[in-house]
Amino acid sequence: MLKRFVIYSVLIILFIMIFPRFIEKGFIFHPERSNDSATPDVYGIEYDDVIFRTEDGLNLNGWFVPGKKPSPDADLHTLLWFHGNAGNINRRLDNIKMIYERVPVNVFIIDYRQYGRSEGKVSEQGTYIDARAALAYLHSRKEINREKIIFFGRSLGSAVAVELALNEKCRALILETPFTSILEMGKKLYPFLPLSLLLKTKYDSLAKIGNIKVPILVMHGDKDDLVPFEHGKRLYDMANEPKEFYTIPGAGHNDTHIVGGDEYFDVIRNFVNKL
Repeated sequence: MLKRFVIYSVLIILFIMIFPRFIEKGFIFHPERSNDSATPDVYGIEYDDVIFRTEDGLNLNGWFVPGKKPSPDADLHTLLWFHGNAGNINRRLDNIKMIYERVPVNVFIIDYRQYGRSEGKVSEQGTYIDARAALAYLHSRKEINREKIIFFGRSLGSAVAVELALNEKCRALILETPFTSILEMGKKLYPFLPLSLLLKTKYDSLAKIGNIKVPILVMHGDKDDLVPFEHGKRLYDMANEPKEFYTIPGAGHNDTHIVGGDEYFDVIRNFVNKL
């Protein structure tokens, strides 16, 4: 009896130690190294391949894509783009191309630590540090108007954008397919586990968004089978005015810019123009 108790106790301890790591690495983060042949060059788009440094001493990679100016003296907004949890910036090429062609904004998209050509090991706090470093880099570019930087977060990147908007100045915030928190997402996948006791990663956007005081656009596909549509609606409901919600009819989690078509880009362009 005592032997069985000891075995069960050891198994429980191992579960408590190992399971959070499994969840946080296997469920939350899916870093992918870079395919150097896949760059904006393949679409004939000019860009700067950027290496910038974080406050904890890591070199990160990003692409700065100057937008198409409607006139030579136009002062464009800049999207600081935080992508989702899988892949890297190479996987966003088609989306970058569509933004470049349809919305007159500069784009700075980065890879978090451990993603693409960026150094380090990914974590929640690490992505927050990476976001601050990306913003500092943008501030260092003389052609960028600091008053016209928009934080754009998609999926996991929405939580990174929310955290940055909570602590740093921006002109507006765009959240695409956002989730309320990692805990709520975990409950959807593992409803019988005490995740509140096991998970270290929070990404609790729902607790933060009510403290953000800039215009917000939330976009969510009504057929999203990964992040429930209700997550986007709840974040929108908690956000301050001025705010907009755009339902992308028929869109899942990863095809919003494709299924949404012209209307998707019209919504972004009109939101930016109203700023």
